[in-house]
Amino acid sequence: MHIGFDVSQTGSGKAGCGYYAHAMVQAMIDIAPQHNFSLYPSFGDFYFDPLMPVLNPYSGKNVEYGPRHVTRETARSFWTSKESEKSLGSPDIIHSNNFWSPARTERSRLVYTFYDMGFLVEPAWTTEANRLGCFEGVFKSSVSADWIVAISKASRDHYLEVFPHFSEDRIRVIYPCSRFSDSSLVGKRPKAIEGIPSGGFWLNVGTVEPRKNQRRLTDAYARYLAAGGPRMPLVLAGGKGWLMEDFQIHLKELGIEDQVVMTGYVSDDELIWLYRNCYANLYPSLFEGFGLPVLEGMQFGAATITTTSSSVPEVAGDAAILLDPMDIESWTQAMLRIAANRNERDALGLAAVKQAGCFDWRRSATALLQMYDEALASPKRCKSA
Repeated sequence: MHIGFDVSQTGSGKAGCGYYAHAMVQAMIDIAPQHNFSLYPSFGDFYFDPLMPVLNPYSGKNVEYGPRHVTRETARSFWTSKESEKSLGSPDIIHSNNFWSPARTERSRLVYTFYDMGFLVEPAWTTEANRLGCFEGVFKSSVSADWIVAISKASRDHYLEVFPHFSEDRIRVIYPCSRFSDSSLVGKRPKAIEGIPSGGFWLNVGTVEPRKNQRRLTDAYARYLAAGGPRMPLVLAGGKGWLMEDFQIHLKELGIEDQVVMTGYVSDDELIWLYRNCYANLYPSLFEGFGLPVLEGMQFGAATITTTSSSVPEVAGDAAILLDPMDIESWTQAMLRIAANRNERDALGLAAVKQAGCFDWRRSATALLQMYDEALASPKRCKSA
């Protein structure tokens, strides 16, 4: 099988979508080296990373880079051309992973990874440019894609709700997994929290942006402190996203700016240390396609308080405290409760490790390869005009 696979978001600045594509293609190369893999460092024109590695970082006998473009304009010209499929060598599979979708293909089976449509649920969570670009890609997938990979059951159901014309027999749930392959790693303490003892801080991981709900989390934390909760600082580990320019003012108005540590971007080693050494991992996101910070925290034994929203209960199972992300008081009370009950906190940590073991990249990659086989054995939904 000749597999063309979008790796455009797997560069050094990768986030959730990039980690999914990176780990999935690496696992497929490892378990199915007999296939030919063409990896596309640029894919479409919606997402473009000029710092993608010049040389292919994925090793294998039958693994090569596909066309590389050095500007967004040349990428657009190539990927919107009616000849792009032939220029790629008409692979058996063309798999999109960055929200952009090609037009219909003549021969190749077009597979599209669907993450989420949070931008449709609440437009205020993102910018107009990002909202329009993402929706254009997702909509085009509903017309052009032969098969859809959804990263959770919640995402699958939402896709079919919005696009009921797409056949539910051609959409598969294939879960992401942790980016960390070794659960015994201890990590490295970030400099930003020097002096804070191990087990002596609350943790939230993720880009600071409206959808991740850090405003309500800090409201709950302020109430926790006012109610006499142990003065463990709240560590926000993640870069600043959009529409949060006044977040520092919000912290100051709450009177907790000295108790909240914003680390900015952290390395993988630092993130492991944070997961392993936090008192609990707090993840109140309003909407997720999956929720990797929940799974990765559980992998390293973090007691977890998280959201009932969207896909996250699929990840957390029965191993976390699940709360309405809009109910600030319930978050305050949960923090007070486990701060006062170390046994409950430790039991959550043990349950977390067991739950994390349910997710495995080799299992997910095997499911994807099986879906490719099924796609090739089935007729295309429709051919290009």
